[in-house]
Amino acid sequence: MKKILVPALLAVSLLAAPVYAGNPAAAKAASSLKAADKTYKVQPQLSTLGWVGKKVTGQHDGNVQFKDGSVMVRGNQIVGGTFVVDMNSLKVTDIKDADTNGKLVGHLRSEDFFSIDKNPTATFKITKVATLKKADAAGNNANITGDLTIKGITQSITFPAKTGVKGGLASASGTATIDRTKFDIKYGSKSFFESIGDKAIMDEFTLSFNVVAKQ
Repeated sequence: MKKILVPALLAVSLLAAPVYAGNPAAAKAASSLKAADKTYKVQPQLSTLGWVGKKVTGQHDGNVQFKDGSVMVRGNQIVGGTFVVDMNSLKVTDIKDADTNGKLVGHLRSEDFFSIDKNPTATFKITKVATLKKADAAGNNANITGDLTIKGITQSITFPAKTGVKGGLASASGTATIDRTKFDIKYGSKSFFESIGDKAIMDEFTLSFNVVAKQ
């Protein structure tokens, strides 16, 4: 009986052993699962996204609203995320006259700029977060790289940001500089229309963001 029992127990123990025994890749995957990323939901009502566009004779500024999104958190660091912007919420804030304001908003919505009727949302998906050893003078502690999609065109961009995770909240703030011509927004660009003089609009505009997400 003993001769039968010992081999049987050995067989059971082998069958019960982890499936990644002797398989480093599987063991690594199992280890990753133990430290699984947590998903935090973007809070549009607590988040802001402002824009500034400059031209030879001045500048205009305004804002748009986040529609939804999620942030991936590992430990106390942001490691990923996807964000959706409601382009229909686009506003101009520096022009007080209602008619002039409306005309500029209408132009920004048109095919010359963001073609909002055809492209009601813009998206940004984080592909890499590089933590800085020391925060810069502005308090930025990370460089974020991701895929920005405007007018159905996707381009990779990188920008500095201040990120943090605490008490069930994840936040990121900073300013990204965008070359609009890479998204087929060429209206008023000297890069394509050399003779427009002081009517030229700069190719680059900035997006200043403050994103808040809750677990």
